[in-house]
Amino acid sequence: MNVDLFDFALPPERIALHPAAPRDTARMLVLDGEATLDRSVGDLPQALRAGDCLVFNDTRVIPAQLEGRRGEARIAATLHKREGPRRWRAFVKGAKRLRDGDRIDFGAGVEATSTARGEDGSWLLDFAGDEPVELLLERAGRMPLPPYIAAKRGIEARDAEDYQTMFAADPGAVAAPTAALHFTPRLLDALTAAEIGHETLTLHVGAGTFLPVKAEDTADHKMHAEWGRIDAAVADRLNAVRAKGGRVIAVGTTSLRLLESACREDGVIAPFAGDTAIFITPGYRFRAIDGLMTNFHLPRSTLFMLVSALMGRERMQAAYAHAIAQGYRFYSYGDASLLIP
Repeated sequence: MNVDLFDFALPPERIALHPAAPRDTARMLVLDGEATLDRSVGDLPQALRAGDCLVFNDTRVIPAQLEGRRGEARIAATLHKREGPRRWRAFVKGAKRLRDGDRIDFGAGVEATSTARGEDGSWLLDFAGDEPVELLLERAGRMPLPPYIAAKRGIEARDAEDYQTMFAADPGAVAAPTAALHFTPRLLDALTAAEIGHETLTLHVGAGTFLPVKAEDTADHKMHAEWGRIDAAVADRLNAVRAKGGRVIAVGTTSLRLLESACREDGVIAPFAGDTAIFITPGYRFRAIDGLMTNFHLPRSTLFMLVSALMGRERMQAAYAHAIAQGYRFYSYGDASLLIP
């Protein structure tokens, strides 16, 4: 499909620079069948049904942005995928200044050697020493805010908490699964009281999620792989939910993409551990999920293509036009949508 079909105009003032406070007071646009409803995230227990199950991504964002020097040259790196115990693939600003075997000093006793430049321009970085890389990043790294926020304001101390979900447990993401940022213990208690369950999986979100689609046709776009895991017990419980007539509702496109990657042709969700580079566009047949809660996405992005595949492109274009007219806040720190086809 032509990528231009997924374009829309967004006024810059609609981009949220901070999350709602409290988190569960964010607005929520509900598309349920033919209905379009303006609600809030706190209304989620009433928008779902007893027996439904929400699926959250429990990845934890690491301080994946590093700034350093190779000699006199300044090097900025954003880690995006672990390739080994001490090896990460990174997008590098100033990549043309690097050669195989170059030593980069990121300060605070953190050094890495560049090896093997990829076809996409990324580099493998091998971190020196014996300390876990996560500890090195805590010393030298910064939270990897999305570029559309970082370009408008600096990284603030509160982002270390604001950009983590309440489910964050397994370190490895360089972008938050932002739909889950809206959840609080209070909301989770209300969902439990309404007999709406929840499960967690892990997908370590990579920086590739922010890369623009440069191809003119979706068939020519290549997704970056991300590592994920669904435990056997979680898969069994999700299959049991659907067997009893409940619905599986993915919270975030990351949860949805991993569930769809793990699902068999017969609709059974299987255990999963490995990479996925699934790219969902209109025409895709969903097997694992019955709905999606997600934020509002960038024009021409793979994520807007995904929600268009779920609800229909014209429906999503109309929904986004409604959201813009009604003053909804967009992107990572913005408001939510609940999409029930």
